[in-house]
Amino acid sequence: MSAEVLVPGAAGAPVVVITDCDHDAFDAEIAVARAAGVELRLAQARTRDELLEVAADADGLVVQYADITAEVLDGLPRLRVVSRYGVGVDSVDLAAAAARGVAVCNVPDYGTEAVSDHAIALALTASRGIARLDRGVRAGRFELEAVRPVGQVRGSTFAVLGLGRIGQATAAKARGLGYEVLGHDVMAPEGATEWHGVPLASFEDVLRRADVLSLHTPLTDATHHLLGERELALLKPTAVLVNTSRGGVVDTDALVAALAGGRLRAAGIDVHEQEPVPTGHPLTRLENVVLTPHLAWYTEESYAELKRRTVQNAVDVIAGRGSANLVTEDNR
Repeated sequence: MSAEVLVPGAAGAPVVVITDCDHDAFDAEIAVARAAGVELRLAQARTRDELLEVAADADGLVVQYADITAEVLDGLPRLRVVSRYGVGVDSVDLAAAAARGVAVCNVPDYGTEAVSDHAIALALTASRGIARLDRGVRAGRFELEAVRPVGQVRGSTFAVLGLGRIGQATAAKARGLGYEVLGHDVMAPEGATEWHGVPLASFEDVLRRADVLSLHTPLTDATHHLLGERELALLKPTAVLVNTSRGGVVDTDALVAALAGGRLRAAGIDVHEQEPVPTGHPLTRLENVVLTPHLAWYTEESYAELKRRTVQNAVDVIAGRGSANLVTEDNR
């Protein structure tokens, strides 16, 4: 496998390899690398062998989907930094990176407005059955029964699971629409009844009270399948689930069963356990699900910021300046 050289480097210049990326242009990354005197290459490597081939002399990696495992790290002796396009770093073995002195960076705040906007859009679309109504109109049906009962926003409870930057922004927007907002976060101070202006409740109480449950947690060992069959059963059958965090936070099979069995009203899902979603997947056959292709992060503004800052993180670490966006097992 070969890599395309986007910015040639002088002899001895640091090398940054974009391991894989499905973006349509790389002007922002090129500008950062050129200003820093760094050689920048673009590949589409996902497997261990492909990664070791294209990044054998890399000082830094910029990663979208590729898994950076201990084996990969061991095969890249010059590597000093892994910088990921996005917030989540579940594709990087943080413990292995730390043990080998490799910094890991993300861009934790680039998509706050975009993702929170998308979460609200999914919540309203799923709650009011808008996608289903649209399909009906296109097929010549003017019908109410398909989406009854629809409740109003005012007086409904919008529950936010995870009160980081995006969770806080989503809570504020939901409150502005007239929802009663409720939250839960394991990082909230013990005994607190409110955090970041959001009233708090226990995990199970949040599930029981939610009319809309919006997920904003990272994917870790502790949050993998955080919502499974037992947890989904605690939700009201009239509730709507929105996930713009990580697909693995929800047990997809349990979600499909709850939606198909009438134990959950609807869902708006942007992130998936398998991406892209396989053709014919059970979720795609359900009328009460709104699906988007992991693009909640996207606006033109956030897109440009993400690309620039991801490469800048790598450049800063290689230059010895460090980065404000270092990720460890403790702060992920």
